[in-house]
Amino acid sequence: MKRLDVRANDLLVAALCQSGVVSVVASEELAAPVAWPPHTDAESLAVCIDPLDGSLNTDVAGVLGTIFGIRPGHAPHDVDPARAVLGAGTRQIAAGYVLYGPATLFVYAAQDRAHVFDLDPDSGQFRLTRADARAPAAGRTYAVNDANWPRWGPAARALVERLRQARDGDARYALRYSGAMVADFHRTLVEGGIYLYPEDAGRPDGRIRLLYEAAPLALVAEAAGGRASTGRARILEVVATHYDQRTPCYIGSAEEVAWAECCVQEAGG
Repeated sequence: MKRLDVRANDLLVAALCQSGVVSVVASEELAAPVAWPPHTDAESLAVCIDPLDGSLNTDVAGVLGTIFGIRPGHAPHDVDPARAVLGAGTRQIAAGYVLYGPATLFVYAAQDRAHVFDLDPDSGQFRLTRADARAPAAGRTYAVNDANWPRWGPAARALVERLRQARDGDARYALRYSGAMVADFHRTLVEGGIYLYPEDAGRPDGRIRLLYEAAPLALVAEAAGGRASTGRARILEVVATHYDQRTPCYIGSAEEVAWAECCVQEAGG
């Protein structure tokens, strides 16, 4: 039996191929993108997907998600159509994710606006529940894999220490980490705060995949008034030069992401 994330990849790639408008698909589950001639003479699309984010949660009935970013497709006579998925995240036309939890949510961002849809189980249709969703400017939670602390550099440690301290009186940030980036990011969209996965001694380039996770969620974050940074640069301006490129990631409310950048700068980053 195929693993669930591989099965999800196969289903999504097949559906995108049959859509008639997608000519390139790059996936976290594929070594290289797949491409085919556009079905029509109209402009085609290229889609980057993380088919099943948080797939290790399946054995414990944890939250899962699907992340996608949409870019312009390739021209009919391109020698290497797969390269349509590369370049900066600013090339994305739209992005979003599906969250599979107590409710099934679809979040979509384009043209500097983000919208949240809930799946109605009776009709089987997604219904708009939050138009022009806006992330709070600051929050009270942070999400990070704290087990990586021994391998972090001074910037990540300084940020987490700052988050652990009281900000106003006795109010403190609470740690909320699910093991699914899409779920932890969605919390920041709703309640504010920050999700971070910094580089560490074992992953000097970071762990989060730029094309399939960081860039799409960065587009959603900015469309909702939040921010997404490597600690040194805006994630949407990072140029993808290969399909499995990784990046450090600080994403969520504007205030906490600014703290992260300050910590990196003060650490000499």
